[in-house]
Amino acid sequence: MSRQLHRCFASTGTLFLWALLLVTTTGTYLSFRSFVDTSSSRYFPASWGGLHWERQIRASASPRRPPGSPEGAGLSVLLTGAAGFIGAHCSLALRKRGDGVVGIDNFNSYYDPSLKKARRALLGSHGVFVVEGDINDGRLLTKLFDVVPFTHVLHLAAQAGVRYAMENPASYVHSNIAGLVSLLEACKDADPQPAIVWASSSSVYGLNDRVPFSESHRTDQPASLYAATKKAGEEITHTYNHIYGLSVTGLRFFTVYGPWGRPDMAYFSFTRDILQGKPITVYRGRDHVDLARDFTYVDDIVRGCLASLDTAGRSTGTGGKKRGPAPYRIFNLGNTSPVTVPTLVAILERYLRVNAKKHVVEMPGNGDVPFTHANISLAREQLGYKPTTSLEMGLKKFVRWYLSYYGYNRGTHEFNNHYL
Repeated sequence: MSRQLHRCFASTGTLFLWALLLVTTTGTYLSFRSFVDTSSSRYFPASWGGLHWERQIRASASPRRPPGSPEGAGLSVLLTGAAGFIGAHCSLALRKRGDGVVGIDNFNSYYDPSLKKARRALLGSHGVFVVEGDINDGRLLTKLFDVVPFTHVLHLAAQAGVRYAMENPASYVHSNIAGLVSLLEACKDADPQPAIVWASSSSVYGLNDRVPFSESHRTDQPASLYAATKKAGEEITHTYNHIYGLSVTGLRFFTVYGPWGRPDMAYFSFTRDILQGKPITVYRGRDHVDLARDFTYVDDIVRGCLASLDTAGRSTGTGGKKRGPAPYRIFNLGNTSPVTVPTLVAILERYLRVNAKKHVVEMPGNGDVPFTHANISLAREQLGYKPTTSLEMGLKKFVRWYLSYYGYNRGTHEFNNHYL
């Protein structure tokens, strides 16, 4: 009897010990998970972060201007959309003159990401580090500002394209509005606060029919969702300037083109289709009026962006609190020489040595406007902005790049399929 009781108590004690061990292990595991979820990323780094990553950020952000240079010590710029068309060109120009640049880009699939990755490789060869991340990621932005006290932000990341907004409107709100607010929140909390230069768009002029478009004209009649998000961005940046003392410069770009451009733009897709023997669609306005655009070569735009950074003036806030008024500016950056789309096609035909198969149709109601024309007098006066590249010369440079990048053989009219 006593032996049986002993075995019973021994068995019960063993079960109790095992149960206690299980409870303790479970509690330890849950506590550890909670600790990991809320602790610093140094324990389990995300796709960004870590000591090596921070060293790359600091090295890329460090200005390298020669001592005693007339431009001063140099800027330290956070550049969003760095693997994009204009972003890549601006990053290279800043690095070339000795400024520090850290890029950020989410490499989305709006157009072929391989082109963005090729731009990133080009930037990397010039010492510009590009973080793969989204501007809606507040933790990433906070970390970047913790690692580097950026003097300036050049915000070029956006969901571009007028027509695509009819297919995926949420992407425009996510990038052009929510993303902008996330970036402004990080900037107003940063110490020191950076000066901000950002890309608005000529599309904000919408249904305005006064030409050339001036910064003083109405911009409250957008013709597309894309235009509406850019107009909203101008109002949002004004609010952050007013409340938090952020120095803000908005740039209204007019139809930017050139090497490493965006495949969704007309001059790029025309070039591809002409060389492949496919018909191109040329839109006309009402009453058979040819559409016209103020085509602006990317190098001219880059000079306007850098001049805006150089003249931006300081933000006045500290710890998210405004200490005084800060600059708020908006400029048109265009070529101020509109050219019709048929003229654009004729220039491409001449440089490509191929006649286009044209399909001329009336412009659909998709948000496009019949013409754009920039008044650049304000940018000329305050930025020293002066475009120098004609459409003829700019398209010649673009075609030379396109044939080289895509491996086109003039003699056989064939492409290297590796690049298509």
